[in-house]
Amino acid sequence: MATHEVIAPAKFEAADRSLRRPMGFIHLLFLSLGAIIGSGWLLGSLKAASLAGPAAIISWAIGGVFVIFISLTYAEQAGMLPRTGAIVRYPQLTHGAWTGWLIGWTYWLSAITVPAIEAEAVVTYVGSQAGGNIETVSHGVTVLVWPNGILFFLGLMLMFFVLNFFGVRLMSETNRWVTWWKIIIPSLTAIFMFTILRGSNFTSLSFGSAHGFAPYGTAPIFEALSTTGVVFAYLGFRQALDYAGEARNPQRHVPLATILSVVIAMLIYVGLQIGFIGVVKWGAAGVHPGNWAGLLASPWAGSPLVSALKVAGVAWLGTYAWLLLVDAGISPSGTGWIYLGTAGRTNYGLSVNGNLPKSFQSPNRWGIPWLSMVVALIIGCIFVIPAPSWYTLVGFITGTTALTYIMGGVGLPVMRKYAPTLRRPFRLRQMWLWAPIGFLAAWMIVYWSAYAGLTQIYAAVFLGLPIFVWYYARMKGWFTTAFHSSAAIAMSLAYLGAWVYIQLMGGWAARIAPPASASWGFIIYFIAQCADVLFFCAALWLVANATGRRHVAHGMWLVIALLAVLPDSYYGGFGPEKSPPLPFPWGTLVAVGIGLVAFAWGVRSGFNTDELQEIVRTTQAAQSAPAQPEPGGGIAAS
Repeated sequence: MATHEVIAPAKFEAADRSLRRPMGFIHLLFLSLGAIIGSGWLLGSLKAASLAGPAAIISWAIGGVFVIFISLTYAEQAGMLPRTGAIVRYPQLTHGAWTGWLIGWTYWLSAITVPAIEAEAVVTYVGSQAGGNIETVSHGVTVLVWPNGILFFLGLMLMFFVLNFFGVRLMSETNRWVTWWKIIIPSLTAIFMFTILRGSNFTSLSFGSAHGFAPYGTAPIFEALSTTGVVFAYLGFRQALDYAGEARNPQRHVPLATILSVVIAMLIYVGLQIGFIGVVKWGAAGVHPGNWAGLLASPWAGSPLVSALKVAGVAWLGTYAWLLLVDAGISPSGTGWIYLGTAGRTNYGLSVNGNLPKSFQSPNRWGIPWLSMVVALIIGCIFVIPAPSWYTLVGFITGTTALTYIMGGVGLPVMRKYAPTLRRPFRLRQMWLWAPIGFLAAWMIVYWSAYAGLTQIYAAVFLGLPIFVWYYARMKGWFTTAFHSSAAIAMSLAYLGAWVYIQLMGGWAARIAPPASASWGFIIYFIAQCADVLFFCAALWLVANATGRRHVAHGMWLVIALLAVLPDSYYGGFGPEKSPPLPFPWGTLVAVGIGLVAFAWGVRSGFNTDELQEIVRTTQAAQSAPAQPEPGGGIAAS
């Protein structure tokens, strides 16, 4: 029997050495800010207001606080182990290959779609004002049309690729100046809107049964976090983490850049939401006063802030609206080219984990993993086919990304346990308080994606299970005989066929709106999903060797936790039931309880992986080695 390399920890640790390290603190801060300030502030204010009314202001504040909680759990790990593609690499260090793949695949789904949604935002915003047969409205949603809209989109994606392909220095230097613009324009927009606020918009309006500051109740404040672009608008905080392997002083600069970027963005976003609520001119929007939900179907939906400023009745604000329209091209474009780089580095990180071929790590002459970038470009362009609209992608991206962020909370205690000697420039105090809080922040964002959103997320996430078997498990020699390998492939095909059939019969996956009817009711749909996923995991465990069984067993906490929250979502306040058995806040409290159990189980499931052991050994060896004298007689810094 041929021997297989089960783990190559030295290669895992050495992979970043071929990357260049030109990035300082300002580069990292502006990368995060540049990624955060994209299309979310341009379109999210109207979408959030349409769901929660003036109370959307609270949604933006809560969203910022939640993201800070999440970033705290990553700040210590990023300073301790700065790695390019960090988000997809940490889970493999703490919980093994099975968990690492599930999170890596999910993160890939989110990262690969962001350049597409930012390019769609540019085309939508500019097209709504410029015309030119760029977009149309289909089933109540603004979508791009062929050829003008689609070609415009493809041209933007190609521009994102070029700015990344020729080196991180070109991208980061270009981004620094663009980010200054992206900070100044939203800030000025919020300030200008404050000069023309209508106080009655905040508390005095009513439409039907909806009235006051929170016209639709408390639940939409939380649902808005996931479904309207609020949390989506903050997701760029992770950029400093993803580029950590290319930073000059990552131990100091990565944590600081990560947290500071969220704080700055939160101040801008809250100001913009207050401003938009206050400047809505109902007659100009063609909506009855107080009908916040009606804004989403109004002519303002394509370019909310520009439309509001144009009809403000102040001449110079109308002129400024044209400058804002220019920014609608610049801000999402700046975020799009950063995220195309992130998508490429996600491919890179998955390759380091062993989930993709090693060729995805090969740098070009400018130090960029070129094949990873090419694949990110192609897949990103493909996403315009099923979802040629900002509004159809934003909830999916938010939910999948938040799902990956639960690993910050469970990974930190595992790092503390199995890598206590690693130097921590930033050490999170009261870790056992902040780790579960950070976990729950991400977990609840996933739950608040609502049942319709969760079905989309689960359909895509669990689709990745057979891919893991086809490539990683076979390459790493998890199957001890040819029979076991053949059985693994056969069961993967059976699982895939069953999974697609289940989603079709359930009627929810790949839909913008809930189905009018489904072939299966929820109970049958849920039981079938659980049976397919759990039987597949059990079968993989049976045909795998001891190493494979260990990794699968240590990842089952995540699989079961995800399945457990689905009934709560369906029967809770964010499900399709008109009179749910678990209305808000009871369904949310149940989700918190499930999350706390998942956190405890996830921490307990972490183990001392071979990769983490190798990192600890090599780091200790480097720290104990005597310093080498420099040519001039000095001592070189280690």
